[in-house]
Amino acid sequence: MAQCAAIKGNGERCKGVAIGSSEWCYQHSPAHAQERRRNASKGGKRGGRGRSSPAGELEEVKALLRELTEDVLSGKRDKSIATVANLLLNTRLRAVELERKWKEVQELEGRLEALEDVLKGRPKAG
Repeated sequence: MAQCAAIKGNGERCKGVAIGSSEWCYQHSPAHAQERRRNASKGGKRGGRGRSSPAGELEEVKALLRELTEDVLSGKRDKSIATVANLLLNTRLRAVELERKWKEVQELEGRLEALEDVLKGRPKAG
């Protein structure tokens, strides 16, 4: 199987496998550009309106944890309140991780469907 010929933004060569006789993987193939846009559009709609990104949520949680830590250490905040807040922030982090995994599964399903479509167009080996 041939390696994709695309060069990524960081200058590294794509590690993807070229599709069929093409020199590109699914992610870089001009023939699949419209399909990728369509899938990306669907993914964006599934995420909901006004929802922040997992990276943004992570930064927000880290900032809150820093503030809680500083407040507890300085005596500004009661430890029991900080403990409950920490539990809630951990729950939020688990939800962010689940959201990230769900998006990853959706992306992989889209890529798998595209590969299956490509394979359906090939004659069977053997």
